[in-house]
Amino acid sequence: MQAAGADVFTVPDKKKYGKPGDVIALTLWISLGLLIIASFLPKSFNSRFIFGGSGWIFLSIYWSGQLAGYIDLKDYVNIILVIAATAASLFIAHITFQAKNNIDKSGYEVFISLSRAASVGGLIYFMFAEVEFLNTWIISTVTVQGVWLAGKFGFPVVQTAWNELAVNGLPVEIILACTAIESIALFSGIISSATGATTARKLQVFMISVPVIYVLNIIRVSFTASAYGLSWFGTPDESFHISEHIITKAGSLIALMLISYTVLKMLPEVADMIDGILKMMRIEFRRIVGK
Repeated sequence: MQAAGADVFTVPDKKKYGKPGDVIALTLWISLGLLIIASFLPKSFNSRFIFGGSGWIFLSIYWSGQLAGYIDLKDYVNIILVIAATAASLFIAHITFQAKNNIDKSGYEVFISLSRAASVGGLIYFMFAEVEFLNTWIISTVTVQGVWLAGKFGFPVVQTAWNELAVNGLPVEIILACTAIESIALFSGIISSATGATTARKLQVFMISVPVIYVLNIIRVSFTASAYGLSWFGTPDESFHISEHIITKAGSLIALMLISYTVLKMLPEVADMIDGILKMMRIEFRRIVGK
């Protein structure tokens, strides 16, 4: 969300960079395609690991392609995160490629599960981020539902545009980050990666996590817009800052921790996958360092 006049972070505009931006976007879709293929090929296909490793290579290229935009914005936190994501993707690709030369591939299966989580989560998020009609649909839906909820509490709220509402005459713009699509994609990917879990159990976990995240986000949108428009915590700008960056951030963190605990409790396969990934990464790191 962003209030009128608020200083908000904007992601690098790929149009600014012309064709290179299109090329970088293409590497993302290639990466997701390769990871999806790796995730759903039968275990008898050794090429799964080649597709998976290649997918992580292309993902590292995508992350490295974001670096210039963040440098231009002098966003040092995201510069560090992008560098870390690039390095992690390359390291995972290296380990995944190792499987094709090993007779015992059981320890490497966790990276196929990780590829599934990355491909499903990435596909969900980037479809809504990159496909215009999906982007417009989810933002407009959250806007309408935020207006409805604030109105139910009797607050003077109106919808002024497909992606904008106003409380007490003060406008608030709804952007993609206000839709909780990042968390929805993350948990959808994690749930899909639970190898060995029944479809019924995955669906049960999905229903107590993803819809809850979405509903809590609508409450967050309505609360922040109302706090801003009605100046609950001082001036409108102070109210927006306190509600958006302190109260709802803390509430979101607690909610995601509880939801994560529930997911891990009901899908222990996810915890096993995470433990297996960390174990294999430690082994390979020590092997490389020890050379």
